[in-house]
Amino acid sequence: MTTDMGRAPRLTHHEARQRLAHERNSRLAQLRAIEESAPHADEDLQAAQTAAIERVLEEIDAAGRRLSDGSYGACNSCRTTIPVERLEILPYARFCVGCQQRAS
Repeated sequence: MTTDMGRAPRLTHHEARQRLAHERNSRLAQLRAIEESAPHADEDLQAAQTAAIERVLEEIDAAGRRLSDGSYGACNSCRTTIPVERLEILPYARFCVGCQQRAS
């Protein structure tokens, strides 16, 4: 995390890339666990879990593209900087908390 005088702290490109990679690896491990439990699991539950994880993987990929094009860390709605604390917890966040709450 870097800080400039008068500017909000931000994740460095490297830190953001690491967090996104960690999130991706975690979700891929979840998918493997679901696949391994296939013979013993409820098919509808398994399909729902797989779909939810795949949506998160899409969000992670989109965050990677934002990181590459320089728009990472800016709210997709109001364009303000997403607080670093939010990005540390949810590195693929597209919206600041206020805009996310309004969208929900």
